[in-house]
Amino acid sequence: MPETAAVRSDQYLAPETLVQLAPFELRAKMVVEGVMSGMHRSPYQGMAVEFAEHRQYVPGDDLKHLDWKVYGRSDKLYIKRYQQETNLDVILLVDASASMSYGSLKVKSNWGGTSASRQENLWTKFDHATAVAAALAYLCLHQQDRVGLVVFADEVTTLISRSGARGQWRRIVGALSGEPVTERTDLLKVTNQVLGKIGNRALFIIISDLLEDPEIIRQSLARFRFRRHDVILLQMLDRQELRFEFSQPAPFVGLEGEGRLRIDPRALREAYLEAVSRHLHEVSRIALSFGFDYHSMDTHEPVGPALAFVLARRNVHIKRSKVS
Repeated sequence: MPETAAVRSDQYLAPETLVQLAPFELRAKMVVEGVMSGMHRSPYQGMAVEFAEHRQYVPGDDLKHLDWKVYGRSDKLYIKRYQQETNLDVILLVDASASMSYGSLKVKSNWGGTSASRQENLWTKFDHATAVAAALAYLCLHQQDRVGLVVFADEVTTLISRSGARGQWRRIVGALSGEPVTERTDLLKVTNQVLGKIGNRALFIIISDLLEDPEIIRQSLARFRFRRHDVILLQMLDRQELRFEFSQPAPFVGLEGEGRLRIDPRALREAYLEAVSRHLHEVSRIALSFGFDYHSMDTHEPVGPALAFVLARRNVHIKRSKVS
């Protein structure tokens, strides 16, 4: 598919990001369901690549799959069974609620832009989320997995069906680049909407500032876990949200209808940082309690190294679980 003026790959996917992610694969923690030949384990038994187990021979089985070594040791006939390798469905859930429009860094040069950054010429949390989604979508499509997109605020606003077809990357990035960033967040409602549309097990990557009541986050993740999905949570936070380096009294405005309040940030900084630290710790604890991956991302930092760290840590955990 030819590049268009609206979506050019070099404007949404930096070459250095591709280099930093090149050594990594996004692997499935759970057994996935699919029909194509790929790199993830399937629950469907067949004669494919990875050995799974033996079962006793019954008349009618294909003799070429007999394990003669076992027969030589035990004088019993056993058939080798294998796990099929299949493709992973990856669904990117990107938060486009109003709080994601915050940013304190000037927009990056050569960036294609989103509706959020075009308004103030600032690199917003939604721009960072778009860059993260673009990189992950490219990685997954390159390894021949199917990728879909859900953009949400108080409900699902955009849905691009899962596909590994040529042109899917530009459909995803094109949707994100023009998505309005508005309304409040309703993660639980969105979770119920999304899970009502997904039948097979999949990997969901939630890209959000996660400025939500931790109990709501817990209830949302519990629904994914109950349906036996895998989840990666990537929390987008601006550096000012993480460090609160404001020095002068000023009005602070809640972006999701919380109102306007004039405060002295120096008087609140210590209490604010403690509250943020508690929230990040609690979100991380909840995610890990379900066996899901979690990582907090500073939007002033490059996308590539942070994603490389997430993928490397995930793959190490998967390898360890297989060994144990």
